Amino acid sequence: MHIALNGWFWDQPYTGSGQVIRHLLPALRRAKPDATWTLIVPGTTAPTDVPDGVRVVAAGGGQGNLAKVWFEQRLFPTAAGRAGADIAHVPYWGSPLASPIPLVVSVLDVIPLVMPEYASGAGARLYTALVSASARGANHILTISAAARDDIVTHLGIPASAITVTHLAADERYHPRIGADRDDAVRATYNLPETYILIGFGFDRRKRLDIALAAFAYVAQAEGDTVTLVIAGREPAYSEPIFPDLRALARDLDISDSIRWIGAVDEADKPGVLRMASVFVFPSEYEGFGLPALEAMACGTPVIAADIPVMREIVEDGAFLVPPGDARKMGGAMLALLGQDSLRQTLISRALGRATAFTWRKTALATYAVYERVASESRSAGDAPVVSP
Repeated sequence: MHIALNGWFWDQPYTGSGQVIRHLLPALRRAKPDATWTLIVPGTTAPTDVPDGVRVVAAGGGQGNLAKVWFEQRLFPTAAGRAGADIAHVPYWGSPLASPIPLVVSVLDVIPLVMPEYASGAGARLYTALVSASARGANHILTISAAARDDIVTHLGIPASAITVTHLAADERYHPRIGADRDDAVRATYNLPETYILIGFGFDRRKRLDIALAAFAYVAQAEGDTVTLVIAGREPAYSEPIFPDLRALARDLDISDSIRWIGAVDEADKPGVLRMASVFVFPSEYEGFGLPALEAMACGTPVIAADIPVMREIVEDGAFLVPPGDARKMGGAMLALLGQDSLRQTLISRALGRATAFTWRKTALATYAVYERVASESRSAGDAPVVSP
């Protein structure tokens, strides 16, 4: 079987969609080496860092929002058809309205529908309407959690029978020991303190880092300067409505001196930054999956997360769950994990066990099973092109 994948996000590894395609395609290639794989990318130059055995097609076009829509709606499906692929897979929510070959779409989440403020402009609303319509016309939908599937059913009206859950996984680099020989160098690169609580890897409102800052204020009051709050990730322009001004909040809470802002973390260094943290806090109130929490668990770092459906699904008893938006209880959880070694060790043991339930090989095999199902159903239906209503 020949599968063509949309590679718009291949060169954007810091985005969630970029991480998905960069982990999924190598896992698919390893799991099914006899299949034919084509990665279709925008522009005129093919990337050189693709897995061996994967053909790359540069389909043209440019950058920017309009170029992205043109690539999704015209260039990608045309290139996939010309390549002779049996299946076209768009591994993010951005599929074409019409495709000459059967179409599989990964809808990682439906944030713009669940939280309309994320699609507040006219252009964003139009794009959301476009990709909603195109998803309804796909042969099959993949998503990354049962919680995300339920939201797709509710907000897109797609029946659950047309949706398959294929969980994400932590890369093998996220491990208590593998790669730990680099930790001292990573600590020096980011000027990490000996004891720190880690937050970050996303600053928009739903991530609720404001709650983590308010929670840390209780820790700072109790522990003084013995614990530092490390905030990782490239900071946004806080003037934008969906990004609360965390710098101003830190000043208001009088904790600025206890915070270290380390900026963007290289993907190669991320396991070390997570592994050396005393606690990783993930207070997000809406996620399709919540991969950073699983990555921290795989590193053997205790995790505190908001008690939302997807976190209950993914972490089970491998993390300390607190009510969403409750800074006082989150601060209490931070203090408990810093001060109670038996609690830390129990949580670490549970987390490591839970993390092993997720592998990219499992995800790849489940994804390929959907390709086979769609191909079989398409042959039975006479290979009609996919056209959304």
